Amino acid sequence: MKDVIIYTDGGCRGNPGIGGWAYVLTIDGKKYTGSGADKLTTNNKMELTAVIEALSFVLKNPEWLSYPINIYTDSQYVKNGITKWIHNWIARGWKTANKQPVKNRELWIQLKDNTEKLNVEWNWVKGHSGVDLNEECDQLVNKEMDGLN
Repeated sequence: MKDVIIYTDGGCRGNPGIGGWAYVLTIDGKKYTGSGADKLTTNNKMELTAVIEALSFVLKNPEWLSYPINIYTDSQYVKNGITKWIHNWIARGWKTANKQPVKNRELWIQLKDNTEKLNVEWNWVKGHSGVDLNEECDQLVNKEMDGLN
């Protein structure tokens, strides 16, 4: 069976500030990329958006839906949020342990909905550590942000 490999990244200049997101997806020797930007956003929103957009791309390709999806993110916020924290947030009515509303709730819901339709394995990769596809994502993010300056 083929695997879908996805690297994602998001970034901001200022937080909030100009932001960008990107993904690089590989399957069966083919590479697909996606990226975008926002004039006023946060780093965490861009990290979440990158993963949501990548999974949305997978969902538009029905032949991939049964394949294992390996996501590599350099965001502990995204990885821990979707694999650990989200269960407690939902149980508490979308409140944090400190009884505050969960930030980016709408994005977390969208990410959760996308992941429930797929066989996703989450992996953390250290950013800016020379991992080729992670570096490519970072370059795409910066190109998007440069386009808004």
